[in-house]
Amino acid sequence: MLAGKRILLIIGGGIAAYKCLDLIRRLKGQGASVTPVLTRAGEQFVTPLSLSALAGHKVHRDLFDLTEEAEMGHIQLSRAADLVVVAPATADLMARMAGGHADDLATTLLMATDKRVLIAPAMNVRMWQHPATQRNLALLEADGVLVVGPAVGDMACGETGPGRMAEPAEIVAAIAAALGSGPLGGRHVIVTSGPTHEPIDPVRYIANRSSGAQGTALAAALLALGARVTFVTGPSTIPPPAGAQVVRVETAREMQAAVLEALPADAAVCAAAVADWRVENHSGSKLKKTAGGAPQLVFAENPDILAQLSGLGDGRPRLVVGFAAETDDVIAHATAKRARKGCDWIVANDVSPATGIMGGSENAVTIITATGQEAWPRMTKHAVATRLASRIAEALA
Repeated sequence: MLAGKRILLIIGGGIAAYKCLDLIRRLKGQGASVTPVLTRAGEQFVTPLSLSALAGHKVHRDLFDLTEEAEMGHIQLSRAADLVVVAPATADLMARMAGGHADDLATTLLMATDKRVLIAPAMNVRMWQHPATQRNLALLEADGVLVVGPAVGDMACGETGPGRMAEPAEIVAAIAAALGSGPLGGRHVIVTSGPTHEPIDPVRYIANRSSGAQGTALAAALLALGARVTFVTGPSTIPPPAGAQVVRVETAREMQAAVLEALPADAAVCAAAVADWRVENHSGSKLKKTAGGAPQLVFAENPDILAQLSGLGDGRPRLVVGFAAETDDVIAHATAKRARKGCDWIVANDVSPATGIMGGSENAVTIITATGQEAWPRMTKHAVATRLASRIAEALA
């Protein structure tokens, strides 16, 4: 998928730097050329010799190497690649990127490049959650920097939480997505994800237990196949996939407007758990307990985004996929939903509490089409996403 692509890999100073050896091996296996740039801190974790041996290229380290400047200056080096990847992107390196520093080879290359930049953050959980790091992340994303990870898990420091660098396979997928390589290259897919929040008053809202994990995984899988993805997400704690155009919304009506704004598209996958109703008489100030009892809430039906997309005329995506999260009579309800909405496929799943699927890491789905149904075994949501993305690619081929 990456044959002939040139990757400039900047390796920051963190324990996760060792993963870059596997990352280089995987990129080379995909046909890419990798030019490593090793920071001074990165040298404490991996050696130039090991990087050079795997990459088959000289490792660049010093901004003021006069011989190197005569052969290939930092400007040329920064622009000879198709993509610049920073892995691991430490808290310090992210801060210097956000601040526009150019005091060593790595940051100078990042300032001088005219190519897209993808970072794979890696740091202690408290460092990742620190307000300064989150401010820097927001600045980098606003500047168009792509982000993959971090993952949640055990760390070298003994703590657990978000901050682990994404695995090499995931970084390769994000690189492929950023470069538009794969069977969905040139295709535009809209993915909705997460819950919606419908306000009751300024501090309360109606929501559901959707984590957005399945929609996020699906968007990442589509990106890995080369699609251009518009990711319309309700409130979610799961980071959006690197490479997607992210549109954050709160309510169903905001999601509807964002989806219609994103058209035209080759496919639309409505994985979001959109609230069916909203409070029509929501209050502009916090509702208080009174002697008169509970407030009387008046509900109104929210727009049906899936049905609206399915019913479009010339602007209808070629493939419209909906999700049906049910707690009983799953197949019957999902089959009826596909007919009622007019979509091409319905991905049905049982979200009754005993399954642990809503908010969990696994899923068991049945794909319902006009010609029948296909039950898939229980697997991780990432595996479901990979399989479904491949089906979408086949349908659009």
